[in-house]
Amino acid sequence: MKAVTWHGKRDVRVDEVPDPRIEEPTDAIVRITSTGICGSDLHLYEVLGPFMGEGDILGHEPMGIVEEVGSGVTNIKPGDRVVVPFNISCGHCFMCDQGLQSQCETTQVTEKGKGGALFGYTKLYGQVPGGQAEYLRVPQAHYGPVKVPEGPSDERFVYLSDVVPTAWQAVEYAGIPDGGSVVVFGLGPIGQMCCRIAAHRGAGKVIGVDLVPERLALAERYGFTTVDAKAVKDVPGVVREMTGGRGADSVIDAVGMEAHGAPLGKLTHQMVGLLPDQIAAPLMEKGGVDRLAVLHQAIATVRRGGTISLSGVYGGMLDPLPMMDLFDKQIQLRMGQANVRRWIDDVLPLVSDDADPLGVEDLATHKLPLEDAPRAYRMFQQKQDGAIKILLQPSA
Repeated sequence: MKAVTWHGKRDVRVDEVPDPRIEEPTDAIVRITSTGICGSDLHLYEVLGPFMGEGDILGHEPMGIVEEVGSGVTNIKPGDRVVVPFNISCGHCFMCDQGLQSQCETTQVTEKGKGGALFGYTKLYGQVPGGQAEYLRVPQAHYGPVKVPEGPSDERFVYLSDVVPTAWQAVEYAGIPDGGSVVVFGLGPIGQMCCRIAAHRGAGKVIGVDLVPERLALAERYGFTTVDAKAVKDVPGVVREMTGGRGADSVIDAVGMEAHGAPLGKLTHQMVGLLPDQIAAPLMEKGGVDRLAVLHQAIATVRRGGTISLSGVYGGMLDPLPMMDLFDKQIQLRMGQANVRRWIDDVLPLVSDDADPLGVEDLATHKLPLEDAPRAYRMFQQKQDGAIKILLQPSA
């Protein structure tokens, strides 16, 4: 089969690789019809190379048609249309019972000290072949895959794999008071969906911050107030003016480690990236430093006693945090990988609604064949051609 594979920094290719097969009774094989490129995939494209292996299959936002199931899988059958969450979770361990599927004790990568395994996401999270491919082996298929209706386009459901549950959790963790205010830093796919979900759930004022014109324009089209971080020197000051001088009740950081405007952090990432993998990997794992420009902005933007929700991925172990400000402002901080299956019952009815209240059919700016993946990655990473969300379509 064809699959998108990693070969080095900014070097992804579409290679012929062996077809996946059933290896455990709880496996399924899914023929992929649509699969997204996530902002987290750009971390692999840029800074997390020391944790990758040449030929690793990328991607964690897939959906498609079940081709085969193992003897232990009874909830889905060949021919079913399913979305595959990016978490690989068992559904019956202590953590899954707590709704913390991202920490699944059955799939935890204990030798790396990490949580549950993820599709297509480095040696730290199990080095499980990902979903940017024609076919995907799905472990823990007795629980993970979400069956979706026939008929509507893939765009209606594919974001259940990551984008919609991640944004839903980010809004849940943000604790926005009814009618309250929220600022969303980063208006990529997650940030756009955070804005829409926050408004759907009763936020009175939704403010989006970004520096890419097409992202700002998309948020404005949905009626949200925006702040252009390139045009404004003091984003927290502007937000205070918009919120009665107090600051926002809640802030969502949908950017993470790839924040712009942090040249020292960027230089550190680039220097580590030049080292051999056997040196760079332990250095990043034990002494990594993120670019924290957005997190510092979030701390300055939220009101005293407010809440910051982190959905953007961070990976540093030595990140310096302004603990005095966090403590003095009595800020609540929540974060973590989305627990996809925990939120499916909340979000599946919304994406199934023909009225499309979250605008899922208005998120992808590009739909390309799998063979165009190298160009798609470049386009997304360099923010070319108005790319906000790219879907790859291995088969129709």
